[in-house]
Amino acid sequence: MFFASDNAGPVHPQIMSRLTDANNGHAMPYGNDAIMDEVRDAIRTTFEAPDAVVYLVATGTAANVLALACYTQPWQTIFCSVTSHINEDECNAPEFYAGAAKLTVVETDDKMTPAALSRAIEKQAEGNVHGAQRGPVSITQVTERGTVHTLNELKALTEVAKSYDLPVHLDGARFANAVVALGCTPAEMTWKAGIDVVSFGGTKNGCMGVEAVVFFDAAKAWEFELRRKRGAHLFSKHRYLSAQMAGYMQDGLWHQLATQANDNASYLAEGLRKAGAEFLHQPDANMIFARWPRRIHQKLHDAGARYYIWNGKLEGSAPDEMLGARLVCDWSIEKDAIDRFLAHFQN
Repeated sequence: MFFASDNAGPVHPQIMSRLTDANNGHAMPYGNDAIMDEVRDAIRTTFEAPDAVVYLVATGTAANVLALACYTQPWQTIFCSVTSHINEDECNAPEFYAGAAKLTVVETDDKMTPAALSRAIEKQAEGNVHGAQRGPVSITQVTERGTVHTLNELKALTEVAKSYDLPVHLDGARFANAVVALGCTPAEMTWKAGIDVVSFGGTKNGCMGVEAVVFFDAAKAWEFELRRKRGAHLFSKHRYLSAQMAGYMQDGLWHQLATQANDNASYLAEGLRKAGAEFLHQPDANMIFARWPRRIHQKLHDAGARYYIWNGKLEGSAPDEMLGARLVCDWSIEKDAIDRFLAHFQN
């Protein structure tokens, strides 16, 4: 009954097999391994972008901040949702890697909206030497509250950004889950929607630890290579990153695993609805925010369930007080574990 994070699940056997295969003999370092050629071809084909530039790093934070740094001058500000990962969970790394640039949060309960983005941009007066200048826009897909921007919503946001001549970054730590949720192609959710660079996540979806940064603007390639090296994220034994991503892309495994994760979350969400849980956000992909009485939370934790209490405290004297929770499903969660979790809602 482990629903704390999709970061905590196992590595898929196909990816582990590719790692084992890569662990024979020697290979050129620093991304010059032969497997990386396979990875580039696979990602370019999947994104329908034959000229895309593809790089690998080990963490989602590294992918986001190095990509954003390529589009951000130190005197600029990055526009992002107040609930975005780069604002809430990256320890000022975007500011650090962009040379002390700042973040401007777009006020929203969850998804960024075009109107809110426009207001945030307008507040940063262009040409005022005393204030931050306008920089890139970063959109999170899946959002940190488990919802998914539709393709039309993404296009509306990028149209606002482009009207101010601002580049757009997509934080795709759960990119595959969003593609599955929308039933679209990676191209439709990126460059066809006006995205300039995407962090294409693997770690949350069955990989050991690898993320791809995909630039649809090849002009940023050399700058990224320099920033990755200077930022200490260029692996010498790069083949172990390449092998993971190769296994992830092989035979559409990335899509298959995201489908399993989303299906698991859908099954769990339906069970929670029937049990009377109240949803805090629409569970569009593999992440659920809901609330139910403290006494049930206590029963679940006593039984070994692992998930995050989102507001309030597990301990308390009011057994019927409603406490929020965040539940995340990965590809490996068994239906039996979900059923055992839901059984604790029965009186």
